Amino acid sequence: MLVSAKEMLVKAKKGKYAVGQFNINNLEWTKAILLTAQENNSPVILGVSEGAGKYMCGYKTIVGMVEGMLEELNITVPVALHLDHGSFEGAKETIAAGFSSVMFDGSHYGIEENVEKTKEIVALAHSKGISVEAEVGSIGGEEDGVVGAGEVADPAECKRIADLGIDFLAAGIGNIHGKYPENWAGLNFEVLGKINEATGDMPLVLHGGSGIPDEMIKEAISLGVAKINVNTECQLVFAEATRKYIEEGKDQQGKGYDPRKVLAPGFEAIKACVKEKMELFGSIGQA
Repeated sequence: MLVSAKEMLVKAKKGKYAVGQFNINNLEWTKAILLTAQENNSPVILGVSEGAGKYMCGYKTIVGMVEGMLEELNITVPVALHLDHGSFEGAKETIAAGFSSVMFDGSHYGIEENVEKTKEIVALAHSKGISVEAEVGSIGGEEDGVVGAGEVADPAECKRIADLGIDFLAAGIGNIHGKYPENWAGLNFEVLGKINEATGDMPLVLHGGSGIPDEMIKEAISLGVAKINVNTECQLVFAEATRKYIEEGKDQQGKGYDPRKVLAPGFEAIKACVKEKMELFGSIGQA
């Protein structure tokens, strides 16, 4: 059964570890992440961007697939199905479709409009027991056509949004989506510390978790980050493993062209990547 992400993230913040949100793009990715979570007794959040939602035939299809897997694979660890960087309409659609958690990203609006729209999503989601993530500042880079300039969040604005009753907060602190450039300045821990102080017990979210050095990840967790999003690294290892299989000609051996065989190396690569992140985040054994 899908659960709200609130309880797992409150527990994570108190325990000084983070729960990984791993974005899903198809059946193989979903299965790999769920099995890895179960094998490592870790709570997990399955992230779905609006672009991935369209690619996978819509939100009801995704809910059906994930709920079916939870039953068929005997998944007993806490699993939340979460809309990633959702628009106002997208958040409402996923709430209706049966997601257990949503992110409304109003960071590109002025603070007053962000507050009003976030307030409406919170009321709707909480009436159905669904957790809500909001965003202040913006995450740099591009994800599914959503471009963020990477503005560092204002702690006072973070407090305003947190006080609306959201369950966890994403705040821009110099993090970006995609690969980090060589001249990246790193995370702004001074601002993160101020946001954590301003928002109290609110679990904080670190987007763009792929490629951030381990020590920075640990420092972020110590300053209140309880949810870390990973997508790019899974994409990279999946593509690399699939490419290697094809280039080595394994698809030409026997029935190596069978899609179940073609996608198997990428599936295993995602499992390894997810386990590595769970170890780093400290969520293993926390289910």
